[in-house]
Amino acid sequence: MAEEQAQQNSILIPENRTDAAPQTQNVVLTERTESDADEGMTLMDLIRIVGKHMFTAILVFVLVVVGVTAYTLTAQKKYTATAQLFASYNNTTADALDSSVSSQSTAGTYIATQLKSYPDLVKTEAVLQPVVDNLGNSTITADDLATMVTATNPTDTYMLNVAVEATDPALSAQLANEISQSLSRVVSSELYASGKKSMVKLSVVQKAKTPVSQSSPNTKLNIAVAVVAGIVLGIFAALVRDLLARKLQDIMDLQSIDPNGSVAGVIPKDDALNGTKPVIVTKPDGAIAEEFRRMRTNLSFVTSKDGDKGRLIVITSSMPSEGKTTISCNLAAALAENGASVLLIDADLRHPSVAKRLGLEGNVGLAHVLSNQASVKDVVQRYWKPNLHIMPAGPRIQNASVLLNSRIMHELVHQAVQQYDYVIIDTTPMSVANDAAVFGQMGNGVVMVSARGVTYKSALRGAVNELRELDVPLLGYVFNLADEKHGRGYGNYYYYGSYYNKGEYGKEDSKSRKKHRRSRKRGK
Repeated sequence: MAEEQAQQNSILIPENRTDAAPQTQNVVLTERTESDADEGMTLMDLIRIVGKHMFTAILVFVLVVVGVTAYTLTAQKKYTATAQLFASYNNTTADALDSSVSSQSTAGTYIATQLKSYPDLVKTEAVLQPVVDNLGNSTITADDLATMVTATNPTDTYMLNVAVEATDPALSAQLANEISQSLSRVVSSELYASGKKSMVKLSVVQKAKTPVSQSSPNTKLNIAVAVVAGIVLGIFAALVRDLLARKLQDIMDLQSIDPNGSVAGVIPKDDALNGTKPVIVTKPDGAIAEEFRRMRTNLSFVTSKDGDKGRLIVITSSMPSEGKTTISCNLAAALAENGASVLLIDADLRHPSVAKRLGLEGNVGLAHVLSNQASVKDVVQRYWKPNLHIMPAGPRIQNASVLLNSRIMHELVHQAVQQYDYVIIDTTPMSVANDAAVFGQMGNGVVMVSARGVTYKSALRGAVNELRELDVPLLGYVFNLADEKHGRGYGNYYYYGSYYNKGEYGKEDSKSRKKHRRSRKRGK
């Protein structure tokens, strides 16, 4: 009975089929090795991430620079005046000194120790209140002066610098000089009051002068810091946005999910792919057609399983709307163009789309074969060339998983790979069902289609992990809807596009340039 069923489902063999698929060109796939993955992010990865999120990086940079510049230009200008004092021991207390210390070296140590406390002493009320009283300005208090004055003791010196910052340059110089005098009086006469004068003497050796330029804000320094901070924060913002991005934006995102995966093809977003005919048919000399030929060459090295004559290529995606059917139809045409006999099976019984994509009658198809309502010969249609056959899915059905896992389906695939050079199965996205894993086990793996701006990273990661758990190899990825502007990062589409737009003498025709620009605008 099984033998009769197999005979009934025997597939029509094209008269001009070839015995072997061409294998004349070897193309290196885009691949990141395990050692590359272990190295972490490289400088080139960082440049690509920043380039991908250039708008965000530039926006953050501009906001930082403009914000700091606006603050610098609107901030209140302040001026700093500095007076210098020198500390020494009081000559009038030499006898007392001789009786309390053994040498001038010890006296020097004593003075240096005392100097360390003077930066704090200068902010006290004992020093500042007399200055406030002399000013006669009720708006300035000792606490206000404490915030305006600073004192420093340069290392290994007996010098004390008293600086005052104020909005009025003349006032800053006046306050610096008066505070220095007040500090000197406190240290010399009041601080060590015990019936004797202090052993430490502070002398003003350099009076403060009225400053001619502002000390804050420092416009040049602030802008320089803003530029550096803007660059750093812009890069950081790009990295954060890339990390938080939920959808794929370029091949680097794809390779971050599967570092060891190979990229079999990169297909840009283009209106030519929306038609009912493959670009191999409508635009055989175009850049996109060359990308599908490149994909054909990459996938031509897929080996047959268990001695099958042909090769089984299962095409799926992690989620709907990633363009797997468009990729399947164009790849089938590219393989057939090279002379190979090709059968394209629409196995997405839940959402049939191959017939609609190619403009074929799709009311009868695989669903009827699997339910014993029709034979394979009744549903297979020739398309474009005698060696390209299409098997539509037929009507949408409810028990798709049962039929696709049936014995009839297994026998159909087995017979197909015996009679065709290539059998391409367009199957359901992995987020809907794991039919791709079932077909992948019949062959040597599956091809995963991912689309820029459509594929969720979490969905792709889940699909990849599921295939690995089921021991179904990934033959390669197809990055769909790629941004043409980033063609240099994707592969060779950019160069193909430039080459095919050149005129007879190597110069790009103006008509071709205009058409190319219009195509890019529509693709945005």
